[in-house]
Amino acid sequence: MSEPWLYPTVLLCIYGFFSSHRPLEAFLMPFLMGPDKNLTETEVVSEIYPLWTYSYLALLFPVFLATDYLRYKPVIILQAASYVVTYALLVKAQGLQAMQIVEVFFGLATATEIAYYSYIYSVVEPSHYQMVTGFCRSVTLLGSAMGSLLGQILFSVADIALFYLCVITLVSFCIAFVAPWFLPMPSKSLFFHQSESSSQDEAVLETVNTSPLIEKPEDPESNKQPNANEKTTLKSNTSSSGLLDVLKMLWTDFLQCYSSSTLLAWSVWWALSTCGYLQVINYAQALWEDILTSKNYDIYNGYVETISTLLGAFAAFVVGYVKVSWAVWGELALCIFTVVIAVCVYLMYAVRNIWVCYTSYIIFRAVYMLLITIATYQIAANLSMKRYALVFGVNTFIALSLQMLLTVIVVDSAGLHLEISIQFLIYASYFAAVAVIFFIAGLYKLFRSRTSGGQNELSSAEA
Repeated sequence: MSEPWLYPTVLLCIYGFFSSHRPLEAFLMPFLMGPDKNLTETEVVSEIYPLWTYSYLALLFPVFLATDYLRYKPVIILQAASYVVTYALLVKAQGLQAMQIVEVFFGLATATEIAYYSYIYSVVEPSHYQMVTGFCRSVTLLGSAMGSLLGQILFSVADIALFYLCVITLVSFCIAFVAPWFLPMPSKSLFFHQSESSSQDEAVLETVNTSPLIEKPEDPESNKQPNANEKTTLKSNTSSSGLLDVLKMLWTDFLQCYSSSTLLAWSVWWALSTCGYLQVINYAQALWEDILTSKNYDIYNGYVETISTLLGAFAAFVVGYVKVSWAVWGELALCIFTVVIAVCVYLMYAVRNIWVCYTSYIIFRAVYMLLITIATYQIAANLSMKRYALVFGVNTFIALSLQMLLTVIVVDSAGLHLEISIQFLIYASYFAAVAVIFFIAGLYKLFRSRTSGGQNELSSAEA
């Protein structure tokens, strides 16, 4: 091909589409509780689903390092294999322990997702980063929406049994499994294999800083350019680095990144909200099944997932053209939108009506995807690709750690083991607490800016 970036991008998009095309996923809870698996709600919610959270958290950091050390491609193949094993077990295996093993493999597949989004940066020129990232993210959203829509049509209109939706999903993963074998092997990576990485990182920094998608923070701390230490880090180690060197570099970068108050604020929201978001989407189907059982009524989970995915993608796209001084109003904006999220989750608990639940879920996902897009660009605005990968990994690790605590306390049979409806009351209260935190932070920032502004005027008058 005339364009060297096109071949790996096309293969990665093929993989992303088919690995996200999952007709069964919107009906996983009814499938597990139906005649094919014959599990109870308590077994699914309290003994099976928590295994995904625990395995994802346990594997995240080792996979993060292994992905970079192995240079992405083997880990993408591992992810594809994990998805195939997950759905092969769903098709053939029976019993509680078998489904727990399914969740462990699914946790491995989720943890290795970082390889999919990191690979492309090691094989294309920095000038194409923004474009290929858009392709890869868009095609996964398209695959997810089309999978949910196909699942709903086959289930409701064609009256296809959920077992065959599982088989179709397995076929999608088998097709996806083929694509990564043909990906070119990268010669470099962000941390362990760093030849040519300095030019890559600096070009990425320039690309992100000049991006028109989101207004950059105006806070002086967040606007600072890479200092001498960062540039030295980027330009040193032109050959492979050892594990100890990489860990030292990660720790140094971690301290420098989170010394920015703006980055810290957006990262705190990212971690706290992602924890609650994952918890809600993990157990939403259980709540819907509790309100309106699929054994006796028609359900429309697939339509809901399709609409929420497309609406969330549209909201994330539109926000790129909204000009707001996030450095000044960021915390209060996060507070207001988090209140909306809390209200949506509370309505899912309080109003025992499936249509209210569906609508609240759609708004919940759309608002979260809008805010996480803003947070992503605010965090990435002045970071090199290397530091962005670190911050993304740390934020995700904190979110999963909090989710594990929430799961152990609220969901797991070893904890309080609350009813599913009461769990959503807890999640609504959790988001309300997050909103209060950012309301206080926003008022404090406004008070500081007003005070500093008044002192500057007084100093000018005296001069």
